[in-house]
Amino acid sequence: MTKKEKQALSESDICDLFITPAIKAAGWDQFTQIRREVTLTPGPVIVRGNMSSRNKKKKKFADYVLSWKSGVPVAVVEAKDNKHTVSQGMQQALGYAEILQVPSAFSSNGDAFASHNKAPIDEEIECEIPLDAFPPPAELWQRYKIYRNIADTEETLVVQPYYEDASGKEPRYYQTDAINRVVEAIAKGRKRLLLVMATGTGKTYTTFQIIWRLWKAKAVKRVLFLVDRNFLADQTLVNDFKPFGSVMTKIKNRTIDPAYQIYLGLYQALTGPTEADKAFKTVSPDFFDLVVIDECHRGSAAEDSAWREILDYYANAIQIGLTATPKETEYVSNITYFGEPVYTYSLKQGIEDGFLAPYKVVRIDIDKDLYGWTPPPGMTDDLGNAIEQREYNQQDMDRILILNQRTKLVAKRVMDLLRATDPFAKTIIFCEDIDHAERMRKAIVNAAGKLAIENPKYVMRITGDSPEGKAELDNFSDPESRFPVIVTTSELLTTGVDVKTCKLIVIDKTIRSLIIFKQIVGRGTRIDEEFKKYYFTIMDFKKATEHFRDPDFDGEPVVIYEPDGNDDPVPPDPPSDGDSGENGDEEEGVRKFYVSGVEVSIVAERVEYIGADGKLVTESYIDYTRKQIRQEYASLNDFLTRWQAAKKKDAILNELAEYGIKFELLAKEVGKDYDAFDLICHIAYAQPPLTRKERANNVKKRNYFTKYGEQARAVLYALLDKYADEGLSTIESPRVLRLRPFDAMGTPMEIIQNVFGGKARYEYALQELEDALFSQEQSA
Repeated sequence: MTKKEKQALSESDICDLFITPAIKAAGWDQFTQIRREVTLTPGPVIVRGNMSSRNKKKKKFADYVLSWKSGVPVAVVEAKDNKHTVSQGMQQALGYAEILQVPSAFSSNGDAFASHNKAPIDEEIECEIPLDAFPPPAELWQRYKIYRNIADTEETLVVQPYYEDASGKEPRYYQTDAINRVVEAIAKGRKRLLLVMATGTGKTYTTFQIIWRLWKAKAVKRVLFLVDRNFLADQTLVNDFKPFGSVMTKIKNRTIDPAYQIYLGLYQALTGPTEADKAFKTVSPDFFDLVVIDECHRGSAAEDSAWREILDYYANAIQIGLTATPKETEYVSNITYFGEPVYTYSLKQGIEDGFLAPYKVVRIDIDKDLYGWTPPPGMTDDLGNAIEQREYNQQDMDRILILNQRTKLVAKRVMDLLRATDPFAKTIIFCEDIDHAERMRKAIVNAAGKLAIENPKYVMRITGDSPEGKAELDNFSDPESRFPVIVTTSELLTTGVDVKTCKLIVIDKTIRSLIIFKQIVGRGTRIDEEFKKYYFTIMDFKKATEHFRDPDFDGEPVVIYEPDGNDDPVPPDPPSDGDSGENGDEEEGVRKFYVSGVEVSIVAERVEYIGADGKLVTESYIDYTRKQIRQEYASLNDFLTRWQAAKKKDAILNELAEYGIKFELLAKEVGKDYDAFDLICHIAYAQPPLTRKERANNVKKRNYFTKYGEQARAVLYALLDKYADEGLSTIESPRVLRLRPFDAMGTPMEIIQNVFGGKARYEYALQELEDALFSQEQSA
């Protein structure tokens, strides 16, 4: 094959004819070790206004991922067509190697391989090797072992395969990284491990794969998975851990039956205040080989906690702590107990990759919160109690001072947003306490009107003291169940509850704790494509979202030797009692004043979105579109040159759509009669737009097509009318000649052959028509 012929081949052809055969010839098995076109990340979801779309430009997929026999990835290969140099894909390959945490990266254009080795011994880091000299599996596995510092004695455990289910579900890249890092650390003899993964990233599935590999390799025999919510144990039993089947049990009645190997336990069922309650002591300290503590930020690391008592008893076991929000204070430290995290996958990274839902923030300021309120001298509340004479501010609202009009205002604003978007979007409203949650429930019922009348479970209060509310928790979590739609709560839904389709989180609660704030945000971070949930909204009435500006919001966990803030003049958040999640409706000793008749109003409201740097920005959909278009085409001239050169204009529109730009959304903002060309020129380069009809009429006036025969002119004028009515995509579609009025002129083949004299001439005439539509004269 000549160089010219080779350069005419597509990238896919280069892979099939040169790269894949070279890798197979080196001893790599096509079915078990070579994976083609592996999607690593789907690309982040972009949110502007009430619309969302994926930025596919940021999608990451590797042309090849090469794995050792057990499925452990060891190398990536980036392919390019032969118009590129051998090493032109190396930077991409290195990026994918970083994601997969592998030492070997290769690039090829079908002539040779460029090789990068992160674990060199007596060789160059980067070099070029012939096509027939690709490294065999054993060589790259040895390189991986050096890179990961894996000893020969540790290899058996490290290469234990994953569980493969019938559906073909595979761990995502970060789950694979997490599993491998934990298994490798245990193989080295480490006994305390901390795994930090953001809410919604699949901690339980990741944990299942870790336990499966350790159990199958016989590195552990008996495993205890500890949770602090009963429904978490039940969910785990029937979902992620189901493959363990008959060897698995849930600990009940404070009895540990020695007949099983995998145990799911509620820590409240294993311990208690008296010695008789301490069921964990009914077996020997060496009974369990592995103890996994879910949501370990909720107190397991505190030296005087019930969980620590269990951990200390099983001190000889391997212990893994799972958390989305490491708790680090003077008194409680996950890191001090478990050590530095063996792996961390943050909320920011999850959103950037596109595995987690981004958020938009609606910040609302209420006048009495912002400016404060002082009662007139001698004023009494609704119960006749004298109101303490002082200024009440935002932190007092619904803790000490209850303004009924304020509660109604918040409820009305929530319902206004839902009615404008989706009245049946699953919503959680976080309130100060149980009393506030009940008052908010009532206010939502009144604001919802007909919606609440038609279904009494449209809004429910789910708090620790309400069995009726807690009974609806499963229905609220179930995407298939429409009701309840709105839930008011104070503490119960901050953690652990998996509501994949939650689209709105309302915060009317003072939140000083960064950890609690992260847990609340975590209620909305899951993406559910089946139910079209790609993002969520945070409606903030109490400035809680100021935590997003905290540099530690999504930073690495560190041990902070500072007081917990017990001298804070603001009353503390109501404490959690573990399973119920709430411990009462009032803080001890706090007197509340209920006041009707004081008018309140919204004085400021702004909407913010996640920017490219992960920080919140105030930006419209048009602003976002302008940035992306200018990123692709720096000037109007650059765009026009590319547009005029393109045989199919749709190709350019598809390229821009990869950024998450939807032209139908832009048309709603600018005008529905403008085509994509004018939307681009107007939004990105401030050009005055012309409607499709104006462009079509201008072409007709200039008699561009007098050189064509009568029938051809009739087809071209009909195409202009189609463009005016429906846009450019319609006339570029190969199906257009099947539509009216063309169907009356003959079949598509008859029109192309008999009227224009063949496909090439028809395509030339269509190109000439488009050139006339978008000529510089038209745009001037």
